[in-house]
Amino acid sequence: MPVALEGALIGLALGVLLTLFEWYALKKDLEERGKRMHKTLEMDVMEKRRIQNVLRFSLLLPAGFALGFWIVWG
Repeated sequence: MPVALEGALIGLALGVLLTLFEWYALKKDLEERGKRMHKTLEMDVMEKRRIQNVLRFSLLLPAGFALGFWIVWG
């Protein structure tokens, strides 16, 4: 398998894991705050932006890892 493809696949996997972890952590925090306040809460603007920023970063990871793997091992 080409080295750049390996890097891209590893970057993709890390990006997906990072995004899922961030979403799960924010959701868990939201549920805990809802229990303390005794109501159902929705994500506010800052939490949505935080998820969007992590998603954008995760979309750049495959290209970055492919380039890094290509430079180091290519």
